[in-house]
Amino acid sequence: MFELPLSVVDRVIAIALEEDLASGDLTTEACIDAHAQAVAHAVTREALVVCGGTVFARVFRAIDPSLVIEPHVPDGTRAEWGARLWSVRGRARAILMGERVALNLVQRMCGVATRTREFVDALPQGARARITDTRKTTPGLRALERYAVRVGGGRNHRDDLGAAVLIKDNHVAACGGVRAAVERARAAAPHTAKIECEIESLGQLDEAIDAGADIVLLDNMTTGDMAAAVARAKGRVLLEASGGMTLARIPEVAQAGVDAISIGALTHSVRASDVGLDFE
Repeated sequence: MFELPLSVVDRVIAIALEEDLASGDLTTEACIDAHAQAVAHAVTREALVVCGGTVFARVFRAIDPSLVIEPHVPDGTRAEWGARLWSVRGRARAILMGERVALNLVQRMCGVATRTREFVDALPQGARARITDTRKTTPGLRALERYAVRVGGGRNHRDDLGAAVLIKDNHVAACGGVRAAVERARAAAPHTAKIECEIESLGQLDEAIDAGADIVLLDNMTTGDMAAAVARAKGRVLLEASGGMTLARIPEVAQAGVDAISIGALTHSVRASDVGLDFE
């Protein structure tokens, strides 16, 4: 259901391995016999949502294609403390050389998936709103983090600056107003591109709608103002709520009737989950 762009993943892994192994692995090469075999298991040190099985496997195979990786828990599954997620079998040196990179990436991915699931679970039953990420991702890791958001039950916002028009407050200021910014975007953007405009007041909502926006981003509004915006828009545009979205606030924001709730904290400040690699 959730696909990872493997060419992008492999580039991320190649850079990470080069960073860690450019000078070799002095400890492993000194201590471990070149022909020694081993089995190691990735084990959770806390409850989490599993994410990154493909990445885990590809890190080790990038070092030694003969390594055998066995998945135990599929991505998207909740796992409790002590659960065995994936195992790797083969040359001990290769396993040790890939351990840190593999764990760094999957710990981050599990952390994003787990945090996203918490926000998704906070939505009231039957709510129309969807939880989405933002472009506030770790440089170089966007594809992995966005995949983790999907695994956690969230949705992705625009992938990059060319994916859609998103007129922010600085665009509005530079253009001289909401209407001017939206009209310019409508005139210049391809017909396939959606146009979204950020607003900070209900007055700007009318401007954005009249100028032809498809989506309006309600930035740092009170829940009452969001509900007023929903009533005022009357379904003519999609409404996205953003800014200050804590877990505790999600139910009331969803009940205000917005279509999407975007949360930068799903990726920009998430805590990595605790996953270790234990040798037999």
